[in-house]
Amino acid sequence: MSNSITRLGSANMYDRTVNNLAERQAKLANLMESTSAGKRVLRASDDPVAAAQAERAYTRMDRTAADQRALDAQVAIIKAGESTLGEANTAMQELRSLLVNAGNGSYSQTERDALVAQMSSLRNQIAGYANRTDSNGLALFRGLGSAEQPLQGSSFLGQSGQTSSNANGIASTLDGVAAFMTLPTGNGVLAVNRGAGDTGKAWTDIGTITDPSAAAAAASANPPIAITFSVGADGSTRYSIAGAAAVPYKSGETINVAGMGLTITGQPADGDSFTIGASERSNLFSVLDQAIDVVRNGSNSDGTTASGALAHGVAKALAEIDTGMNRMQSVRSLAGDLLNRADTLSANLSARSVQLEADRSAAEDVDMITALSELKTQQTGYSAALQSYAQIQKLSLFDYIG
Repeated sequence: MSNSITRLGSANMYDRTVNNLAERQAKLANLMESTSAGKRVLRASDDPVAAAQAERAYTRMDRTAADQRALDAQVAIIKAGESTLGEANTAMQELRSLLVNAGNGSYSQTERDALVAQMSSLRNQIAGYANRTDSNGLALFRGLGSAEQPLQGSSFLGQSGQTSSNANGIASTLDGVAAFMTLPTGNGVLAVNRGAGDTGKAWTDIGTITDPSAAAAAASANPPIAITFSVGADGSTRYSIAGAAAVPYKSGETINVAGMGLTITGQPADGDSFTIGASERSNLFSVLDQAIDVVRNGSNSDGTTASGALAHGVAKALAEIDTGMNRMQSVRSLAGDLLNRADTLSANLSARSVQLEADRSAAEDVDMITALSELKTQQTGYSAALQSYAQIQKLSLFDYIG
C-alpha cells in the first residue's frame, strides 16, 4: 500500500495570496470610487452600452434646457407686448373721451384747442408704445412677413420674417401690422364722406350693412354713390340718391342705401352731399391724426362750433377708433393665447427633463443600498485576505527546525 503526499510549497501559497489581495484591493478601490461618486459608470469602459445611453440622455437634457431658456425669453417678450397693448388701450380710451368732449356743441374753439393738445400728446404716447423695444433693442411688434409700415411723424418697426410657434416655443413677437396698421375706414365695407363744399350742419353714422351683396356692388361703383340735398323755397329739405327722384328728408331717420342702413342727422344746406364709396385700408395713427385735425379745424368760419364737419368727423373718428381698439384687443387676446400655450410647453419640457434625468440615472447611477452592502462585503473579504496573508508569511521550514 502506497501513500500519496501532495506537497504545496509556501512560495506558491504566498504568490496566490498576494494576487488575491491585489484583486480584492482593486475591486474595493473601484467600488469605493463608484459609491463615493454615486455612479455605476464612471468611464465608458465600465459599461459601453450604459455610457452611450447616459450620453444620449445628457445631450437631450441640454437641448431641453436650451428650449426652456428660449421659451422663457419668448414669454418675457410676449408679456411685455401684452402689457404695452394694455397701456396703449388705456391711452386710446382717454383720447376717445377727449374726442367725445370735443363734439360738445357748447365748447368754444379755445376749449377745443386745449383738447387738441392733450389728444396730440396721447397720440404720440400710442406711437411710442407701437415702437417700444425689448431689452435687446428689438421691436415688440413686428409684422408676420410684412414690409415696414411707416407712421406719420414716427417710424413703425415692421420687420419681416417673424418666427411662429413650434413644438417647443412660441412666436417671439406680436404682429404690429395687425394691431396698428390694418384699420379699415367706415364700417369696413363702405365709407361715407362729407362733400368738400358742404356748409350745412348734417352728419351721418358709419352705416350698418343689411345687404352684403348690394354693399359689395356699391363698394365697386364708379363714380361713388352720392346722396344730394336740396332746400326748397318753402324751407323743406329733400334728398336724392344717385340722381333718383328726390324724397323728403327727416333728421335722424334711417335710409336704406347701398345695401346698408344709414342715419343722417342735422340740417343740411342746399347742395350739400354725402358720397358712399369703398372702405379703404388705413392705420390707427392716420385715424388719430384726422380726428385731431377735425377738432382743430372743424369749427365754422364765423367762430361758431355747431359744425356739420365737426360732428361728422367726430362720429367717423369715434367709429374708426373703436375698430382700432378692437384690433388691438384681438392682438392682445392672441398674446394671452400664446402665454397659455407657453405654460403648456413649459410643463411638457419639465416633464421631458424629468424623464431624461430618470433615463440617465438608470444608465449610470449606482444603487446606493446595493453598493453599500457590496462595499461592506468587499471590505470583510479584504480583511480576511489580509489575515490569511499574515498567516502565510509565518510559514517557514526554519520555524519547525530546532
